[in-house]
Amino acid sequence: MSKPTGSVCNLDCSYCYYLEKEKMYGNSKRFKMAEQTLEKFISEYINSQNVPVVRFVWHGGEPLMLETDFYKKAIELQNKYSNGKRIENVIQTNGTLLNDDWCHFLRENNFLVGISIDGPEHLHDRYRLNKAGKPSFGQTMKGLELLVRHNVEFNTMTALNDYNVLFPLEIYRFLKGIGSRYMQFTPVVERIAANGSENSMNLLSGADQADNSLAPWSVKALDYGRFLCELFDQWVVQDVGKYYVTVFDSVLANYVGKIPSTCVHAETCGHAVALEHNGDLFACDHYVFPEYKLGNIHNDSLISMIYSQQQIAFGQAKSNALPQYCRKCEYLFVCNGECPKNRIINTPTGEAGLNYLCSGLRLFYKHVIPYIKFMADELVNERSPANVMVWAREREKANSRNNETKAKTKPNDDCPCASGKKFKFCCRNKIFIQ
Repeated sequence: MSKPTGSVCNLDCSYCYYLEKEKMYGNSKRFKMAEQTLEKFISEYINSQNVPVVRFVWHGGEPLMLETDFYKKAIELQNKYSNGKRIENVIQTNGTLLNDDWCHFLRENNFLVGISIDGPEHLHDRYRLNKAGKPSFGQTMKGLELLVRHNVEFNTMTALNDYNVLFPLEIYRFLKGIGSRYMQFTPVVERIAANGSENSMNLLSGADQADNSLAPWSVKALDYGRFLCELFDQWVVQDVGKYYVTVFDSVLANYVGKIPSTCVHAETCGHAVALEHNGDLFACDHYVFPEYKLGNIHNDSLISMIYSQQQIAFGQAKSNALPQYCRKCEYLFVCNGECPKNRIINTPTGEAGLNYLCSGLRLFYKHVIPYIKFMADELVNERSPANVMVWAREREKANSRNNETKAKTKPNDDCPCASGKKFKFCCRNKIFIQ
């Protein structure tokens, strides 16, 4: 991720993990990537990749706080160094600064736009406020409407916090209603340093295992699991192949042995590095802390930093540092311990390094694995995974019929499964699933 404006943003979202990174750069007021830095980054980034398609991800802060001239120059440089490769651009924005000129530029240059939106108004405006403490939903929706009017391709990123996670179906229906076909849901898990100050960074990295309090906006683990389950139940009966949810795609990919679309589900990490406005390179977007700085592109090449021993060790630690509790887990092959930054609690046996979201993730995996297995079997047999929708609807009907049968059967009646036993000694406490 390239952050040409650093952490500078026109909003002041309560849960933002990146706003305070400004403190790392002292009193600097120039949070804009210089042209020299931009050119060095673009040339090295393209030349370092032996693939036909190279994708640039522009992030923030709020990258639209730079004028379109900055990105016009970026495209000029991309063309200069493309060497026959196809270049793609993705830009993540809160949408509030979009106007006709911006949308014309984005459409003309085939940018994919990621819109940060946390659901309908009462959910979005819970934490996504501007610098004056005013709601941002109206401005974000105006920006989104402009994207649609100008036929700019977009997807959505929804941060799940302690409040909006309680409204899974309302969020899902809202996102479908605004035209989002590709949805990413990111759980907010942050900790606040007990001895923080106005001049220091107060949010902690996953490496810091000190006893510090979760930020009040952090999602609860089981709430997150329930959110995913309810969303999946809606999606799997009517929307497979029509709407795409990254976490569902990643679980399926891991099940069939493919590379997942989200790094949190990958076996190792370390390739999603973050480039700051001044050329500083960090191990990960969520690890922009001094101890995770790999260097600066004006002093070292991207290749040498990304393949440094420091970064290789960082990436492999995701797997190597897993506690035994995780290594023995039946869902390890789809989970891989999730994001290392969230490994902040102890296992039931007291071992450090368990993911805070573990209980919710286990709930989710247990719920969806039968459907994921069906989709995987369809893929193996060269059939569409979308066939799961028919299977899921039939499964739902079967469960409903069997539960009705259970409700009508008395404890001393013969069990409806024809085992010859009394119902109370057989299937009374079982759930019938065909």
